[in-house]
Amino acid sequence: MPELRSGPRRSKRLDDLQPSPQAGDQAENWLLPAQNRPRRRVGGGRGRGCNATPLAKGPSAAIATRPAAAGRGRGIRLIDLDPEPPCEVHPEAGALGVAEPAFNRVDAVADKEIAMEGGSAEKIIGAEEEASTTPVPERVQVGNSPIYKIERKLGKGGFGQVYVGRRVSGGTERTGPDALEVALKFEHRNSKGCNYGPPYEWQVYNTLNGCYGIPWVHFKGRQGDYYILVMDMLGPSLWDLWNSVGQTMSPNMVACIAVEAISILEKLHMKGFVHGDVKPENFLLGQPGTADEKKLFLIDLGLASKWKDTTSGQHVDYDQRPDIFRGTIRYASVHAHLGRTGSRRDDLESLAYTLIFLIKGRLPWQGYQGDNKSFLVCKKKMATSPELMCCFCPAPFKQFLEAVTNMKFDEEPNYPKLISLFENLIEPVQTRPIRIDGALKVGQKRGRLLINLEEDEQPKKKVRLGSPATQWISVYNARRPMKQRYHYNVADSRLSQHVEKGNEDGLHISCVASSSNLWALIMDAGTGYSSQVYELSAVFLHKDWIMEQWEKNYYISSIAGAANGSSLVVMSKGTPYTQQSYKVSESFPFKWINKKWKEGFHVTSMTTAGSRWGVVMSRNSGYTDQVTINIYYFSHFSKCTNNFF
Repeated sequence: MPELRSGPRRSKRLDDLQPSPQAGDQAENWLLPAQNRPRRRVGGGRGRGCNATPLAKGPSAAIATRPAAAGRGRGIRLIDLDPEPPCEVHPEAGALGVAEPAFNRVDAVADKEIAMEGGSAEKIIGAEEEASTTPVPERVQVGNSPIYKIERKLGKGGFGQVYVGRRVSGGTERTGPDALEVALKFEHRNSKGCNYGPPYEWQVYNTLNGCYGIPWVHFKGRQGDYYILVMDMLGPSLWDLWNSVGQTMSPNMVACIAVEAISILEKLHMKGFVHGDVKPENFLLGQPGTADEKKLFLIDLGLASKWKDTTSGQHVDYDQRPDIFRGTIRYASVHAHLGRTGSRRDDLESLAYTLIFLIKGRLPWQGYQGDNKSFLVCKKKMATSPELMCCFCPAPFKQFLEAVTNMKFDEEPNYPKLISLFENLIEPVQTRPIRIDGALKVGQKRGRLLINLEEDEQPKKKVRLGSPATQWISVYNARRPMKQRYHYNVADSRLSQHVEKGNEDGLHISCVASSSNLWALIMDAGTGYSSQVYELSAVFLHKDWIMEQWEKNYYISSIAGAANGSSLVVMSKGTPYTQQSYKVSESFPFKWINKKWKEGFHVTSMTTAGSRWGVVMSRNSGYTDQVTINIYYFSHFSKCTNNFF
């Protein structure tokens, strides 16, 4: 289906890095989600490198220090004083009024966010209380692991807690299964991630263990009330480094981070997964004093998901759940805010925000507070152009942001070309603060260190394809708080139970639709209808039934037709209509509509079933004027016409 972007965020494809678009380019629109009320869940590893050694000083060679710009933040520091856990947010419909962000001025406190994945508040609180009151064991041995004594706590986040484990006997290495010290990640058996056995993250590590840039998991198992991972100990996170160098980083260092992070994500994506929570806290360096102290690692796979179907090898299907949010609000892609199925483009968009944050010290949407924070941040992201977001950044960062925010849902990123954007910012090997082994391997395959961007072909004209959409599109109405629910992919036999349950809760059908001979319906308490009837019929817009309901002062309020010729007609009392007429025809009934317009009718519903059109027109609809518009979409093989009112 067509991907939607707001005007200010329109950008160029990676293969089209040309001057700004012409006025004739395709305009695009966004569907805003309802304001979100986050719900949090307990656990570990969200928001910082929890298997990291504490940072006293940055690695001597790994930090390119640079004083903070005197004017950074325009004298105001926007912060979120309280970190948020990783969550899925379930929004409640509400007004679209936008509050001004809360501005907080501080001098030495860095703002930090933790990823979120929501659920039942009661279950979350209960799991948190049980996990906090059940002590972790003093000694750990899982599987064939050595015995480890629990020492200092490294961190706690959205899915558990991480401690240093020190071998009771033996162990002389700094890393690997024979390491003297390891990171032990504990997840309580009653936490949300462990409802059905071992944490979901374990399944991901089974596939990704040994993947480039992913830390090794050497042992795992359950001991008492906890599921435990035994992992390599790592060093400081990029968040820690950013704080240690004055909350801003040099272009050289961020460019090295960029090319290595792209390489890590490429290898992760090749395994069929997307990370889902890319941010500075989840990128760690190796332990100081080891060969890996300048090597970058990506941690925390609790929100990882598959972009490729394991059985078919094809890209997963597109879906949209506007009531679900997964990730960290500050760095999440706009698609994640809108509840769209995660794909490779989302990791890269989050990486773009991460890089801009590291080099500038802040992002334009920092500072929002309250229950509707996710909504406000999403709206700000959509309204902020790449030019404004990357102001004072070297050009490659703007080019990278433009490229990744313009990717299609199932598009395969051109990783070598993305890496090549940062080539001119990277200094000679002896002064590089971060190793870029992944980018070097890419360059060797292509005959040089990094790929030259000049191999672009001629600019390609953007074309909106006319292939019919096969996914559901969810549209949210920005009314005052109200009770609303939706059902989709509903079979004929199950329609009545959804409608009856909604009626019991004081809801009426406000909209119906059909796809693949299945039904979708929205029910809410704000329709104003006093009574409602509906008919599911094999006959398209069953005339006798409709006329019978007209006699009882019911009027058609919504209709839908299916590909097999059947239809769903909803008629209601409490509408403003005073008279109604409808037409079924093999072609769009332009002449009939024009005739009815002259009689004071307006189109209030329409649908198709098979090759036939059904159009309903009503008097006293509330409309004053109405027109028909023909919009043509072109594809390589066909042209189709859609009519909108």
